[in-house]
Amino acid sequence: MVLGLLPDVEVVGSASDGDEAVAMAADLLPDIVLMDLRMPRCDGVEATRLLRARVPATKVVVLTTYADDRSVINALRAGARGYLTKDAGGAEIRHALRQVLDNHAVIDPAVQHHVVDAIATGSPALDRRPLSPLPAGLTPREAEVLSLIATGMSNSEIAEQLVVSEGTVKSHINHLLAKIDARDRAQAVTFAYQHGLTPLRDSPTEGSRIVQAARTESSTRG
Repeated sequence: MVLGLLPDVEVVGSASDGDEAVAMAADLLPDIVLMDLRMPRCDGVEATRLLRARVPATKVVVLTTYADDRSVINALRAGARGYLTKDAGGAEIRHALRQVLDNHAVIDPAVQHHVVDAIATGSPALDRRPLSPLPAGLTPREAEVLSLIATGMSNSEIAEQLVVSEGTVKSHINHLLAKIDARDRAQAVTFAYQHGLTPLRDSPTEGSRIVQAARTESSTRG
């Protein structure tokens, strides 16, 4: 698929490895970098981490054939705001780009199941607890509710777990979704991964400019 043919998308560069992607993003300052994971010299996860540190205004969406839990978690922890598999069509990619530009997170439905399973089974990739304060002004109870959402629990199951009413759980969810700027539970799960809020912790509509980083594909300015 030629990304430059998508409406409102201008491809400003194409990189063959992670180092080149970071350097190109620093020079071109694109809105989004579409990042592959398996590349020579510097892989997509490390490139995402470097890019987020050096060009924080540029967002990263992973576009890859890999849908295993470790790949997803590592990419999200590195700072990716979206994760798509290469089965995604043009309309799905365009929608994801718009969502990310609007400060939402996007995870391919085919990957969400692996993400929830990884949290529920305590994947080693999750075994890192952040020492920083709770993000986005979340209260400890809201963070706890968010961590339980990330395990796949329903509202009634969360209520039973916390020994509160289901109405109280719904209130907590409404508050935390507003604080983290998430529209639904899937985006909340993404936020939980990116900020380490898992059960292991105690308590623009205008055209977008992107750089595509991939091992074999190439693009030109559209």
